[in-house]
Amino acid sequence: MSVSKADIIARLQKEILPLQGYKPAAGNRVFDAGLGPIVRAFPNGSFPLGAVHEFFCSNVEDRSATAGFVSGIISALLGKTGALLWISPSKPIFPPALHTFGIQPDKVIFVEIPNEKERTWALEEALKCDGLSAVVGELQEITFTASRRLQLAVEQSNVTCFLIRKNPKNLATACVSRWKISSLPCLASEGLPGLGFPRWNVELVKVRNGKPGIWEVEWAGGSFQHRYKLATIDTVVQRKAG
Repeated sequence: MSVSKADIIARLQKEILPLQGYKPAAGNRVFDAGLGPIVRAFPNGSFPLGAVHEFFCSNVEDRSATAGFVSGIISALLGKTGALLWISPSKPIFPPALHTFGIQPDKVIFVEIPNEKERTWALEEALKCDGLSAVVGELQEITFTASRRLQLAVEQSNVTCFLIRKNPKNLATACVSRWKISSLPCLASEGLPGLGFPRWNVELVKVRNGKPGIWEVEWAGGSFQHRYKLATIDTVVQRKAG
């Protein structure tokens, strides 16, 4: 029986994905991390586990927005029994605030390491521990070789890494995806005083074999709420070029 070119290409793509850091979830189930339509940007429509995702921040406000968005994803990863290690140069967040994103503070181990070289080493060692569900590492600079070591570590342990980088100079890394999160004005509920729910402009800038794009996302009722997809990255580049 002849095999069509489409079948051959599909099979090759399936074989290549694991080599690019896409490890299928247990039981080949689709893991969307509560991201809804955003996961369609990833190959196989599943948020990559056992991979390194990097997030770029320009200022303190973006870093806070990134921490909130990442916490929403991690809450789906942790479930009831998971554990998280958060490595940073100083105290990153107010632990009780994690309740907002469905994370129990006693499930998080905070490690403060001022020296970036030592922080990179600690991050790599943490990612080798398969008893963790996820690790957050705050680094400014990381070489391609160091990022490759992180990716090799998570491929063995199946721990998912979230790398938060503020104004990095080196952009060449082995990370599976690159994001940029910025805050948006809250939408106050009708007839209710005070601030509304957290809202973000979510840019998936780069994703291997995927479809980058920009979305408007809100955290409400303990989950991500998706307003709409604003544009693809290609569309934004074309507009700027024009």
